Amino acid sequence: MPPFYCMIMKINIDCAGCYRKIREALLKIEELESHLIERKLGRVSVCGEFDPQSVAIKIRKMINRRVEILEFKEAVVGSRETVGNGGHHGGEAGGGGRQRVMVAAAACNK
Repeated sequence: MPPFYCMIMKINIDCAGCYRKIREALLKIEELESHLIERKLGRVSVCGEFDPQSVAIKIRKMINRRVEILEFKEAVVGSRETVGNGGHHGGEAGGGGRQRVMVAAAACNK
């Protein structure tokens, strides 16, 4: 299984239709756990267990637009204990995945 990466890409987002096309393409890619589309800056951030080059190629083929990888890094995820879980879900099965995505998104935006 590939490591957990966060990647920032530059994609030209001209209009609402372009935004919708990019969003739909990101939702179809199963390897991605989270994404953030910054429309005014033309940046798209994605996090998940994937190969950065192959995901960029998939997105390019799906939206038929130029995709430039600005930055990618392997996210260092801490222990699997959940913080602030409150015991609602009984231990590790609770919010472990959500915390992982939040930690990775924070690592990507530094």
